[in-house]
Amino acid sequence: MAEAVQERSSSEAGGRDKPKPQVARAERAAESSRVQFDALSAEHMPKDYSISLDAYRRGGTDNFIGKAPEGLVAQPMRGFDPTYVNIIDYIVRITHRIWEEKDIGYIYDSYSHDCTVWDDLGLQYGRDKIVADTVHTNNAFPDIRLVADEVVWAGNEEVGFHTSHRTKILGTNTGFSRFGPPTGKRVQLWCIANCVARANEIFHEHVIYDTAGLLQQLGLDVVETAKRFAAVRQITPFAANFMAGEPKRMPGQGKPASRPIPQSRDDVEEFVRAAFQTVWNRRNFGAIDAIYSPNVVMQGSTGRVYRGPGQLRSFILSMVAMFPDISLTVDDLYWMGNPKDGFVVSIRWGAVGTHRGFGPYGEPTGKQVNLWGITQWVIEGGVVQKEWTMFNEFGVLMQLYR
Repeated sequence: MAEAVQERSSSEAGGRDKPKPQVARAERAAESSRVQFDALSAEHMPKDYSISLDAYRRGGTDNFIGKAPEGLVAQPMRGFDPTYVNIIDYIVRITHRIWEEKDIGYIYDSYSHDCTVWDDLGLQYGRDKIVADTVHTNNAFPDIRLVADEVVWAGNEEVGFHTSHRTKILGTNTGFSRFGPPTGKRVQLWCIANCVARANEIFHEHVIYDTAGLLQQLGLDVVETAKRFAAVRQITPFAANFMAGEPKRMPGQGKPASRPIPQSRDDVEEFVRAAFQTVWNRRNFGAIDAIYSPNVVMQGSTGRVYRGPGQLRSFILSMVAMFPDISLTVDDLYWMGNPKDGFVVSIRWGAVGTHRGFGPYGEPTGKQVNLWGITQWVIEGGVVQKEWTMFNEFGVLMQLYR
């Protein structure tokens, strides 16, 4: 997984200046890679959990993290290193090798030279940037560990393997980082990385770190840090346009499209898209009770935990209150499972909204901001039992204060 610090660009000032060459190159690369995300269809979704992270939960990871566990179900993986038995094996073990075994140079073998990576702040381009940022993070947290909590996958060797890798990051800040000198603080934070890989190389990635939660645990003021970063860095303008589409919820005198939540939840795509459209764009917050289990637990950005539909509804209301015109789109969606055993789902989304309301982000600024994030759902019995949602909260604050 990659971590990025967005470079300063000359394209601010209302877009009057031409973008730097590396920015233009990254934008072209991002645009050309969009077709890869149109390739998945229902036939590419695993129908069971025979290839899943479960194999790594038996016997303790220390027994086999450096090699494939015995009894793994194999799948065709043309072009991948023969040591990897299936796509879960690939994702778990390259992460372990790079981050915990400190073979950071293995990024040269597991990422394409022209890979595009979207992180909390925007787009970065190229493998060498990923290597540099991984060195930076390992220097700041020399004992860092990335513990796999779930991997949702879909695809095949032809269209590419899509993976949504949720990890818990643990480490001690004993080295310098872009946030300042060592604090000696121990941190734990969630991260979700959505990758597309073919022939042993990841060529496209969306990764969301809980950066605001990290800052809190380091003892730093999140808002003041956002202001400091906003003064010297910029989120490139094309980043959210690629992620979120049109910023307006409806054209002319129209109204948000109605997409009723289906009674049968076997059609995962229809259920997910209808749920997001109904709650976020139609503003039907009462529908949350039909989407989520009464015992739902949501893990959110900045260490938030919500229990039950009521707390989850309060969070969503707070976001819409701060950004009254917010428009959200589901940009990428895949899942594994079946109606009997349940589904695990990866949902990548983007949103645009204007900061015109009161809330935890301070007095309204009137600025339009771009939000993007990744949500994972566990669906059992036709309702969402668990949710993990990470979004670019620190990046949102930077947009508000730049």
